Amino acid sequence: MTDNFIGSLKNLWTSHNSLLCVGLDPNLSLLPPHLSERDDAVFEFCTAIIDATHDLVCAYKPQIAYFADTAKEEQLRAVIEYVKNKYPHIPIILDAKRGDIGSTASMYAHEAFDRFKADAVTINPYMGQDSAQPFLDRADKGVVVLCRTSNAGGAEFQDLLVGGAPLYERVARNVFEHWNKNDNCALVVGATNPKQMERVRSLVGDMPFLVPGVGAQGGDVAALLKAGLTEAKSGLVINSSRGIIFSSVEEDYAQKAREAAIALRDEINLYR
Repeated sequence: MTDNFIGSLKNLWTSHNSLLCVGLDPNLSLLPPHLSERDDAVFEFCTAIIDATHDLVCAYKPQIAYFADTAKEEQLRAVIEYVKNKYPHIPIILDAKRGDIGSTASMYAHEAFDRFKADAVTINPYMGQDSAQPFLDRADKGVVVLCRTSNAGGAEFQDLLVGGAPLYERVARNVFEHWNKNDNCALVVGATNPKQMERVRSLVGDMPFLVPGVGAQGGDVAALLKAGLTEAKSGLVINSSRGIIFSSVEEDYAQKAREAAIALRDEINLYR
């Protein structure tokens, strides 16, 4: 089944032989100088990266903050529309980390899935299932729940013991046992914590993991694959943003991004 988010991932894990996700974080201060005067610089940059890497990925992940900070939401919408028109088989994960009371969450779900037309969105589970329900109810869309993040400060709350288990384990269990009624959930599990990733995998079976922390954050590819792969040698959406899209700040940026994407995809496949 490929007409939903999880189905699309499964298809591309095989057909593209890739677990790689390219993160689209178009920081204006880092864009190639020849684009700096263009009104559509963000759109031009992102679509060139997409054209250069579309056959190498299982997903793209635009981070909404890099568009919203400079009032470029319409260019975000246009980038997603571009993928839908040219590469409709590739899912888009909107990295927005939403999480609020039910009525507000409904608006956020509408924003992600109807305004921007993303295939999946990241959400924060801190406010409980009722805050996630408007996203979960969209059975054709993906709900990517923060579980054990890659940042150094993640341990401050995520590793706290709750009823004898770390909080991130409780999140994983709840999502697996109670939230995933439509089989549309995934978890964010960082590459920087392979032992904890292994534990989460043991709790949730084949549920997909969105894996940040490779590249600029120093996550070890071999270790994360050993910890997180499913028996089918898939189940991971391994994201790299800065390490790919800013491989060059010259006019060859798209080609250099392709070369970096090939290198990381091949390194990932080496350990599959």
